[in-house]
Amino acid sequence: SIEPVWHNGQFVPRPMLPLSLSYDHRVIDGADAARFLRFVVEALEQPLTMLL
Repeated sequence: SIEPVWHNGQFVPRPMLPLSLSYDHRVIDGADAARFLRFVVEALEQPLTMLL
């Protein structure tokens, strides 16, 4: 979906992709899950870095 995002003092339309992550706290620590989700977000924002 396209949503308004505040950028350089004005609202501009940006495509948005809602992401969620589910994990079991008995198996993985929440901080590790947050780091993984941050990696996924960065990979989607800068896909060319995945080729390097």
